[in-house]
Amino acid sequence: MKEHLKENLKASLKESLDVYDYWAYDQRPKIEWPGGAKVAFWVAPNIEYYELDPPQNPSRKPWPHPHPAVPGYSIRDYGNRVGHQRQMALLDKYGIRGSISLSTALCEHHPEIIDMCREREWEFFSHGIYNTRYTYGLSEAQERAMIRDSMETIHRHTGQACAGYLAPALSHSERTLDLFAEVGEELFGAKGGLYTCDLFHDDQPTPVRVRSGKRFISMPYSLEMNDTIVYAVNKVEPRQYSTMLKRHFDRLYLEGAESGTVMCIPTHNYQVSCPHRIKAFEEALEYITGHPDVWVATGREIAEYYTAHYYDAALESIAAQATTARREG
Repeated sequence: MKEHLKENLKASLKESLDVYDYWAYDQRPKIEWPGGAKVAFWVAPNIEYYELDPPQNPSRKPWPHPHPAVPGYSIRDYGNRVGHQRQMALLDKYGIRGSISLSTALCEHHPEIIDMCREREWEFFSHGIYNTRYTYGLSEAQERAMIRDSMETIHRHTGQACAGYLAPALSHSERTLDLFAEVGEELFGAKGGLYTCDLFHDDQPTPVRVRSGKRFISMPYSLEMNDTIVYAVNKVEPRQYSTMLKRHFDRLYLEGAESGTVMCIPTHNYQVSCPHRIKAFEEALEYITGHPDVWVATGREIAEYYTAHYYDAALESIAAQATTARREG
């Protein structure tokens, strides 16, 4: 291959996301959660709306079978009709306020669900508009409009300034984080656009670079503990899911004695709330909330506390590690 072709190929490839730096887990400033808690624990119910026959996206099909995709659509409808009420009652029992990863079209389709969550002071953060409409192929203007629409819809129906983002169906562009931070700032000032759940790269909050320079963080949101990954992808039995959640917590609780960690359980009402699965989830919640030194919080509460108390120290630590690495290299 000619040299100029090699250089062009090299320039076209990216080695990383380039939104955060390597930062060794055991070389960070100590995090102390409110009340001396070892673990900040939050539950993120994905409350979603799926269209039966959505617009086609060339990068991804919404359903694995032809239209009408009745099985996939109807089980998700079960989640909103039955599963939501079942999970909400369980979270009430253990004093947990959910942080909803919301398909914001639900505000129009099922406002009664929004009302129930709002009455309990749950957090609402954006998961796009429909979970059957993806970021793939959108222009910057189109993606900005989608993000703005979702944040404005949350505010209109709940009064909340949207703090967090999980891309619809985990579909992203290279601009997603920048746009969410920018739109949040434009709409709500310092209260909007604080964190992303899309990076899955750490057990503690970490600073993320966005082009506006806004203070922005990655919030731990575990795909490994996500009930859809557990049940639909990894084919795990309910009793094993309960064990997984407890072991996940045990390790974070142990390490949290040295520096505070974050545990998130992402759920879907059509998965975790099925009658044969709900008991496993309850056993895990009872176990986790039964421990002392656990801060049961929302995503916004964790993000705001971390940003106020540890963001600057984190940047200093990251810069110091980079300087040491350059010297040793």
